[in-house]
Amino acid sequence: MVFENLKRIRLAKGVTQMHLSKKLGISNMAYSRMENGETKIDVERLRVIAVLLGVDINIFFDKELTEFVIEKHYVS
Repeated sequence: MVFENLKRIRLAKGVTQMHLSKKLGISNMAYSRMENGETKIDVERLRVIAVLLGVDINIFFDKELTEFVIEKHYVS
């Protein structure tokens, strides 16, 4: 669920995988694997991603909150 919500929020905000991977100091492939659920995302890295996307880290763990953030972003 976390990686799915991460991807949906990233896309809604118009942020590329390349942008996040550069900010995290990892390869685009490594980021892609995290977002596709092929590798686990540690909590500290998830915190950084939340800051970069401008959301609370708890959003990634709740589908309803993710929907709210996406809807709010499109309405703004």
